[in-house]
Amino acid sequence: MTKKVLVVGEVRDGQLRNVSFQAIAAGKEVAGGGEVVGVLLGESIDQLANSLLQYGADRVMVVNHANLNSYTTDAYQQALLQVIDAEKPEGLILGHTAIGKDLSPRIAMKLNAGLISDAIAVEKDGDEVVFTRPIYSGKAFEKKKVKEGLIFATIRPNNIAPLDKEETKTGEITYVSVDIKDLRTVIKDVVRKATGGVDLSEAKVIVSGGRGVKNKEGFQPLQELANVLGGAVGASRGACDAEYCDYSLQIGQTGKVVTPDLYFAIGISGAIQHLAGMSNSKVIVAINKDPEAPIFDVADYGIVGDLFEIVPILTEELKNALNVKETV
Repeated sequence: MTKKVLVVGEVRDGQLRNVSFQAIAAGKEVAGGGEVVGVLLGESIDQLANSLLQYGADRVMVVNHANLNSYTTDAYQQALLQVIDAEKPEGLILGHTAIGKDLSPRIAMKLNAGLISDAIAVEKDGDEVVFTRPIYSGKAFEKKKVKEGLIFATIRPNNIAPLDKEETKTGEITYVSVDIKDLRTVIKDVVRKATGGVDLSEAKVIVSGGRGVKNKEGFQPLQELANVLGGAVGASRGACDAEYCDYSLQIGQTGKVVTPDLYFAIGISGAIQHLAGMSNSKVIVAINKDPEAPIFDVADYGIVGDLFEIVPILTEELKNALNVKETV
């Protein structure tokens, strides 16, 4: 049975986040040959609609409103509910991001619908759609189906591959007016903490440091390694608690959950709370001077030694292998 599925594209700093394209791929699986409709919420975002079409959306609905310029729960909830009411979809997909985690349960409550959160895979079982999601901090996995009503899910970034981009693909783009009123929250200004180039939650390569880096300066070699690989720098809670870095870099059960293609755990012992945030990475490389450190139990590759000796050598070798030129 084919279905109409709405996929909400997430905009940050005027650009679509990669999870938007991954959500379209998930939406295609849910639709089963039916229609996948991209939904864009924001202000002055018209130019982004074509990207959703090129990555597989059949058509796109653009909702421009001044109150959607910065995310607030009230405004986005009102706008999305009006789109859902007009389209009456059988499926709804969002990214499992900070916005998705805040917005999706509120939408589910308003629609009296079930919600499958943090899905890492979508597959068909006959006419039914099966979602796989991690439980118990990633130590086990469960499969879930929606037996009746709206198929509503959020997907974890970097787990479902986007469809190939078709540069020449076009489709219908419609502009939708919504009524947003009685807002309880108004954003006056946004002050961002600088965490360095690549977004942790969407990074393909992450170089993380723990207490073993010893101080703030100890993160500099890690940053250089991340720069060579086009990756992001993360940290364990221990490093954040020791004030070696900002908590915005924290990966773990009480931080960000990441699933990069390549994860470096440097000077990180491997506490279960940290493993909960990164153990599903595709390849894990651990560097630690303690050969008994628990991180080696989950690592695909391990190097026992002094990180301050190993990381600069590794960085230099990768520069040569990748032909990375020095920048001033």
